[in-house]
Amino acid sequence: MSMTDTGAYDELPRPEGTRERRRKPHERVAGRAMHRVDQTTEQMVRSVLAYAENRLRMDPVPLDQGTLTNAQLYERLEGVICEQASTPDEVLGVYASVIAPSVISADSPRFLGFIPAAPTKASLLFDMLVSCASIQGISWLEASGAIAAENTVLSLIAGEAGLDPRTAGGTFVSGGSAGNLSALAVAREEAKRRDPSVGRWRVVVGTDAHSSVVNTLRLLEMDALVVETPDHRLTRADIERGTAGQDLSDVAAVVCTSGTTNAGIIDDLDSVGALAQERGWWFHVDGAYGGAGIFAPSLRAKYAGLERADSFILDPHKWMFTPFDCCALLYADPAKARRTHTQDASYLDVIHEHEAWNPTDYAYHLTRRARGLPLWFSLAVHGVGAYRDAIEVAVRLAAETAAMIRAEDHLELVREPDLGIVLFRRLGWEEEDYHAWARELHQDEVAFIPPSAWEGETVGRFAFLHPDTSLDLVREVLDRTR
Repeated sequence: MSMTDTGAYDELPRPEGTRERRRKPHERVAGRAMHRVDQTTEQMVRSVLAYAENRLRMDPVPLDQGTLTNAQLYERLEGVICEQASTPDEVLGVYASVIAPSVISADSPRFLGFIPAAPTKASLLFDMLVSCASIQGISWLEASGAIAAENTVLSLIAGEAGLDPRTAGGTFVSGGSAGNLSALAVAREEAKRRDPSVGRWRVVVGTDAHSSVVNTLRLLEMDALVVETPDHRLTRADIERGTAGQDLSDVAAVVCTSGTTNAGIIDDLDSVGALAQERGWWFHVDGAYGGAGIFAPSLRAKYAGLERADSFILDPHKWMFTPFDCCALLYADPAKARRTHTQDASYLDVIHEHEAWNPTDYAYHLTRRARGLPLWFSLAVHGVGAYRDAIEVAVRLAAETAAMIRAEDHLELVREPDLGIVLFRRLGWEEEDYHAWARELHQDEVAFIPPSAWEGETVGRFAFLHPDTSLDLVREVLDRTR
C-alpha cells in the first residue's frame, strides 16, 4: 500500500528512524491561535487528499512487502504520539515511509492469496465521503437517507439470492464473522421460543465450514454437530448419514457454505435447505466469500436452494469490489431478527417511536458506520452489469488456470474449481518447497500466493478475484514451479 509515485510528497521527511527527525520540544508551539489551527487544517486536507489521489491513480497498485523487522517498526514509530503536537505532513511522512510500505496490498492484481480485495475507485472515493460525513448509521431517525440507500442494495442482493426483495431485509455489518454471529444468535433465540425446555442447542455444520461458524457457536453456548463431508460439499445425504440414530430435537439450525474459503466449494443448498424446512431448523447460508457469485449468469445454477435460506451473508469487501469492512446480512423474515437484536434503553426509546428501519435491530451492534454506501455508489456509477462481468472474469481465469495445470506433467489439479479458487500440487514437492516458492515470488514482487493445505497435504492455491489479474501473470507463477 505504499506510494511509489509520491507526487506532492517528495518533500516529506524520509527518516531512517522517527526519533531522529522529530523536532526538539523547544521548537514546538504549545498552543496555536484559531487562525493557525485553520491554516494547519487546510494544509492537512491538501496533503492527505493529495496522498489519497496519488494512491487512487496507481494502475496497477504495487504489491509491496514489509522489509522492516518487528523491532525496527516499533523503533521508528516510537515517539510519534507524544504530548506535543506534530505537523500533519510530519506524521504523514511516517505513514508514507514506515507504515504503508509494511502493508501488503490486498487490492493488487498480484495478490493471489487468502481472499483478495479489488475495491473500485468509486467505492474508495465514496468511503472517504462517508467517513468525512461522520454518519451514525444505527437508526432511521439519524440517517434515514443513508439507510434507505443501503436498503436498496440489500434488496438487490436479496432478489439475486432468490429471496423476496419486498420482505427480506437486514443490515451491513463489519464482516462474515459478525454476520454469522448475528444470524445464528437469531437462530438460537427462535429455537428457544419453539422449545424452552432444551438446555443447550446444537447446529449442524460440515467439516469445511468457516472457522468463524464454530467460534460463533462457542460464543453463543451452542455445540457444533459436525457432519463428515467426503467430497467437502455438505449434502442432505451427508447429514442423514452423519446423524443417523441421533435424537435431533436439540438441533436449532444447519449452516451451509456458498463458496468455502479454501477451495470455493458450494454446498448442496437445495437438498440441505429442504431438509431444514422439513425438520423445522433455521437454515443459514454463509456466502461471505462466494455468495457474490449469484450475480454471475454462468454460476447462478450452483446456488439453487439459496432461496430457502432464513439468513444469508455476503461480504461485498470480497467479490463485490467494496472497501473493507462490509458484510451484507439478510433475513427472509427480518421481524425474527428484531425480536433478538433490538436493544432497550431509555435514551434509545426515541428511535423506536415511529415505524422505521433501524439497522441496530438486525445485528448485535449498536454504533455502526454506513458501510453499505460505498457499494451503493459504485453499483449506481458502474451498473450491475459491470459487476456481473467482473465476477465472470475471475471465474474464467480460474477455468483457464485449471486447464494450464492439467497440461503440465509436473503439476496436478486437486479438483475442478467451482468459483475463483484453484488448488494444485507440484509433484515431488514437500511443504518447505511450496513455502520457498511462495517466498521467492513475493520477494521478487511477482505475486503474493502463500500455500494452503488439502486433506493434510501442502498444496498451491490461486485465489482469483481482481479483474485485472492476467493469464500471463498466472503463467509466470506456474513457470516458477519448474
